[in-house]
Amino acid sequence: FYHGFVLGLMAGQRNTYIIKSNRESGFGRYDVMMIPKQSTSESGKKLPAIVLEFKVKRDNEKSLEEAVEAALKQIEEKRYDEEILALGIEKERIRHYGFAFEGKKVLIG
Repeated sequence: FYHGFVLGLMAGQRNTYIIKSNRESGFGRYDVMMIPKQSTSESGKKLPAIVLEFKVKRDNEKSLEEAVEAALKQIEEKRYDEEILALGIEKERIRHYGFAFEGKKVLIG
């Protein structure tokens, strides 16, 4: 449910970004990847590439913060950036966001 909701929100960025979901990269499948269609925005700012990973807080995680950390760790460990790096986008231009959900509560880190 959360995945579909966030993808719906991202649809407004389709003019600026290529939006991919649940594709293989590195050693796993990322939840959402946003690849800039151009290297700079109309204002001249460099656009980042973005990798999103969603986690529902599990019983073994004490807090939403722990679930966010697990999402960010998964992005790094599974090397989801590989697809973006292969396109020639520099590591410094890649942003990682972990989304943690617990019922109606959400934390993004």
